[in-house]
Amino acid sequence: MKSEDTPFEGGPMDGRVLPVLLGITGHPPKTYRIPVPAPDGGAPTVLVYRRVPRGRGSRTGLTRGWKYLYDPTGRAGDGRRWPWSKPAPDPDATPQGKPDDANG
Repeated sequence: MKSEDTPFEGGPMDGRVLPVLLGITGHPPKTYRIPVPAPDGGAPTVLVYRRVPRGRGSRTGLTRGWKYLYDPTGRAGDGRRWPWSKPAPDPDATPQGKPDDANG
């Protein structure tokens, strides 16, 4: 299996470079989860990092590599997004429906 040294930014892993296994396409996974055991023996805390492009080439515009940014929300992951799927609801968005009737 092939691996690539990938930098981590933000969170507890800030500034570290770890070898990450590459997939069939030659890219590291979109999310990288690091379980951290609890000191009292309870449930482990999971640190979530998201893959972002490290930079773009000046002539070709292609990605030069990847890095991981810390995701403090720690969502379990977006999963697969199918074209026929409804978009995920935004908790701060107003409900979609009829506008309020001003005349009561």
